[in-house]
Amino acid sequence: MPALVIPVVLSGGSGTRLWPKSRQHYPKQLHKLYGEHTLLQHTVKRIMGDQAPIVVCNNEQRFMVADQLAAVCATAPDIILEPVGRDTAPAVAIAALQAMQRDPEAIIAIFPADHLIQHAEVFNTALAQAVNMAEQHKLVAFGVTPTRAETGYGYIKAQHIGNGPSPVAQFVEKPNAQVAEQYLSSGDYYWNSGMFVFKASVLIAELQQYQPAIVAACRRALQASCTDLDFIRLDKTAFEQSPAISIDYALMEHTRQAWVLPLHNSGWSDIGSWDALWQVSPKDNSDNAFIGDVIAEQSSHCYVDAQHRLVALVGVEDVAVIDTADAVLVINKNKAQHVKAVVQTLKKRNRKEYTAHREVHRPWGCYDAIDGGKRYQVKRISVKPGASLSLQMHHHRAEHWIIVSGTALVQRGNDEMLLTENQSVYIPLGEKHRLTNPGKLLLELIEVQSGSYLGEDDIVRFEDVFGRS
Repeated sequence: MPALVIPVVLSGGSGTRLWPKSRQHYPKQLHKLYGEHTLLQHTVKRIMGDQAPIVVCNNEQRFMVADQLAAVCATAPDIILEPVGRDTAPAVAIAALQAMQRDPEAIIAIFPADHLIQHAEVFNTALAQAVNMAEQHKLVAFGVTPTRAETGYGYIKAQHIGNGPSPVAQFVEKPNAQVAEQYLSSGDYYWNSGMFVFKASVLIAELQQYQPAIVAACRRALQASCTDLDFIRLDKTAFEQSPAISIDYALMEHTRQAWVLPLHNSGWSDIGSWDALWQVSPKDNSDNAFIGDVIAEQSSHCYVDAQHRLVALVGVEDVAVIDTADAVLVINKNKAQHVKAVVQTLKKRNRKEYTAHREVHRPWGCYDAIDGGKRYQVKRISVKPGASLSLQMHHHRAEHWIIVSGTALVQRGNDEMLLTENQSVYIPLGEKHRLTNPGKLLLELIEVQSGSYLGEDDIVRFEDVFGRS
């Protein structure tokens, strides 16, 4: 009887090179950067089979991840929450231990949530071959045939190059431009895709040999975990005792079981930069890739994402323009890897544009802070059908709600009222209140806040269906 093959999706990355679209609280895998689905959804749809996936993510993104998975998964996945970031080795170890609870002989296929593969049939053929190799206790890494001297990827040196698998000679980190040219011309290297296939028990045995502290910490964290709504919440004290290290450094560089399997002509990309996204996007006759409202004159080889306002180009080449509600990036595509420097500057200056967008997602829906000034703030709020905000109060602000569309059930103090389009309600400072969408359509409203302090931390929660009180 063949072993179960359980897909594992790692969704903990931040994707800083795709700022301003990708941010700490809303990373690139949760965005629709290619086609009609987010990168996370593309990944899950590509690997869906008989077994529900195991998805590892962090606490802040759990509700967005759960919503996106619910839209594409036929069966409920195991969503494991990392209390702290510890890189990929502990995440893979946790997934392996979880998979072994389903089947001690399970094979796990590891996929980052933020990669794109355009040719699914090529990928599926390679995946089947990797599963056969894993059944022979090999630890399989997918290697992508390089097409350019890329400095944004790690590399795998194979003992021999060909159409078939090879033992791994060496894993190497992201090189500089000169070394990347040497790797490309030698023909001995593949790009490291970050995708792996292992038998879970073999992985744990190998990690036990080379990184026993990881295995011990992950066993304790999973044993002491608890179920929170639809999530498996790892024990923080145990998990943070694990070393923070990638699976490449922790194991694949040391084990004698590492093999690289070529992934030829699959259309793989890690979508790691705006240049990489331009390369995989449909283009016009001038090699431009445009999303949104764009006018271009005498411009070529450009990428523009203009979903918030009109963007016009005149006489430019090799430029990427990314427009969001609160920030605009203009960059030479040949310098795409240097976006991280901007992100580091934002972080040092404690700018909110580092962490979050103007539109903020919550488990009940989202809000967009569309205007603000001294002692006032205006938000556009959307509440999903059947969803409810917490029962709460504010010490420093009052609120006015104006219903734009849908139906709102408002609890204010001891009173309840049902409001519809064009109706409004006033919530005095210090009054307990709750907003619920009892209908089957999206509830949209405008909230006007006024008071001496308008920060999001001025919320006292008394009851909350999402466990935040």
